[in-house]
Amino acid sequence: MQSHSPTTPFGRRSLTLAHVASQMVATERPPEKIVHKWKIFHAICTARPRLGVSERALSVLNALLTFHPETALTGEDDLIVFPSNHQLARRAHGMPASTLRRHLAVLVDAGLIVRRDSPNGKRYARKDDAGEIELAFGFDLSP
Repeated sequence: MQSHSPTTPFGRRSLTLAHVASQMVATERPPEKIVHKWKIFHAICTARPRLGVSERALSVLNALLTFHPETALTGEDDLIVFPSNHQLARRAHGMPASTLRRHLAVLVDAGLIVRRDSPNGKRYARKDDAGEIELAFGFDLSP
């Protein structure tokens, strides 16, 4: 689909070496690897204390996972979802926007998701003439 563009931090946060490292790990996944997204989510929930994320952050991750249509995730596909904050807040059971942004930052800091930012900061996908996504900006679920 695309070669990834550099990611910028959002808000007043600085870009750390850990953010860059998680981006590199996301691009190095083997293409033949297939995982079940809900089994991975359950494993993340089990490891929550070690990862240092809250239950609310996991509810945001759960909401993000619902935007990816496939249950089986492969290394061949780009795993970028691009919901608006409004859509994401609705799937996170009405979470306020400020709380949503805070928990997204926690997920990024934990290396569970990677931000793929567009030049204007919006989340969207550009499709080709056949209707296939050729360029997407949003949250990369591959880490």
